Parts: sequence; C-alpha cells; structure tokens
Amino acid sequence: VRVALPSRRLAAALVTHRPDVVHLASPFVLGVRGMAAAARLGLPAVAVYQTDLAGYARTYMGAGEAAAWRRIRSVHAAADRTLAPSGAALRDLEEHGVPRVRLWPRGVDTVRFRPERRDEALRRELAPDGELIVGYVGRLAPEKHVELLAGVRHLEGVRLVLVGDGPSRDQLAEALPGAVFLGRRTGDDLARIFASLDLFVHTGPFETFCQTVQEAMASGVPVVAPAAGGPLDLVDHGRTGLLVPPHDADAVRDAVRALAADPARRTAFGAAARSLVEGRTWAAVGDRLIGHYGDVLAARRTAVAA
Repeated sequence: VRVALPSRRLAAALVTHRPDVVHLASPFVLGVRGMAAAARLGLPAVAVYQTDLAGYARTYMGAGEAAAWRRIRSVHAAADRTLAPSGAALRDLEEHGVPRVRLWPRGVDTVRFRPERRDEALRRELAPDGELIVGYVGRLAPEKHVELLAGVRHLEGVRLVLVGDGPSRDQLAEALPGAVFLGRRTGDDLARIFASLDLFVHTGPFETFCQTVQEAMASGVPVVAPAAGGPLDLVDHGRTGLLVPPHDADAVRDAVRALAADPARRTAFGAAARSLVEGRTWAAVGDRLIGHYGDVLAARRTAVAA
C-alpha cells in the first residue's frame, strides 16, 4: 500500500498557521510526520492514543505485540504529553515505558443519544413477537469477538440485533442465524436504534475507550461488557450494567439471561447509566483538553525560563 505523506506541505502549513500547540489525533503515518515537523519548528505536541495496536497485532498476526509496543513507545515518547482515553489504556502505556501520559476520556452527545428516542414501531419491526432486544453496535471484525454472542441467540424470548459492518459480516451471519443485521447506521437513525434496545452487549476486549458503550448508557440502556480496557471506566458493575470476563461466551450469555429475567433491574441500570453520563458532554471534555494544552505550554515556558 502506498501512502502519500506531504511532509513539506505539512511543515509549511504549520509555519503559516503558527499554532501554539500541535494536536496529533492519531500519531501514526501522517501523525508521525506532524510530530517531526512540530519538533523541527520547536512547537509542543500533544498525541492522542486511540488504537490498541498491540491487540490488533495479536489478533491478526498472532505475533508482533512487542514490535507494536516498540513503535508506540518511540512515537509517543516524542510528544510533550500523551492523552489516554481510559485508565486501562493509561496503565498499559506507562507499563510499556511511554512517558508523560495523562487521562483524557471521550464525551458523548447526550442530546442525540437519549432514552426519549425509543421507537415502538422499530421495536415491533425488529422483534415482532415481543422479544427482548439485545443489541451490539460496532465493527464486525475479528478483534471485536462478536461470535461470543452465539450463546445469546439461543436464549428464549431474546432477539439479537447487530449494527455495523466489516470483514466478519458473512462469517457472523453463519455463526449467528436468526440475528438481525442492520448494517452501518449513523446519526439520529443510530440513536433511535440504541434507545430501542433493551440491553446492549459489547464483546471486544481491546477497546481503549469503547464509545458505543457510552452511547448506549446515554440512551438509558443497561450494558454487558468485558472487564477489560475502556469499559472498566464506563460500566459501574452492578449499578449501570454487568462486567464479564473477556473471551467468555458463557459469561456473556449468563449475564444477558440474568438481566433478561429481571425487568426492574434493567430499568434501574438504564436510569443509572443515563445519570452517570449526563456530565460527560463534549463541551466538558473539550474544556479538559484545553487544560492539557495549557499544562503543556506552561511546562515549555518553565523549561525555557530555566
């Protein structure tokens, strides 16, 4: 695969724009060139860690995890500050030698994703016999381990709904007969689907944050997710949902069965989930980001003065 890396144009753009700080949304490929340009121009750089490359290497190649961490460490070590989206991601980075890591979680659109978008007509379409609707939203790919939902589809009175697309779509259609595949959805359409679920289940163990869990919570939907990565910060076990051991299909099935049998608990979990995320607006998260910029600029001024 050939990738064009406009290094000279990137450096020229920085010179023209004259930023106080360079924000690298994902410091790989083009982001590496942005980091190098910032360094040459003496500009502070903030790098955001978003993807568990080591987990992807393990999933897709069965090896290469150490090499992935070496790459992550070398790239992020050049930044004045690395922002991790969750406590688990922060610990991983620090344990693998990445310096100057701070926490910066993600926000959620609590206006778009809200319980009031629940659509009874959609629910009748998805579950014409009044089944409990259990949903997954996300990429259909090996690293998400969506096949762990196989036990859920056997539960009586449960309809499994999957939203998203990806390379595992055909294999999952075979592994999960009877499940409803809605394809990729966005915007208000996606928000309507979220709010119309009775229970949201996420299966991926390599999430640095897991935005779909947060969108489900904003929609007032209880969550079942693996006790790994980003969901550890998001799901308050026993209050807003249930955390289960990663890679454990039986645990996923049992958690869904327990909540399916307890409507009052689902309602309480959903209400608590909505309440928990109401302060996590993008405006509030943006303010925290500006605080990180201020810290980096202050540290640079202190270093220059010294």
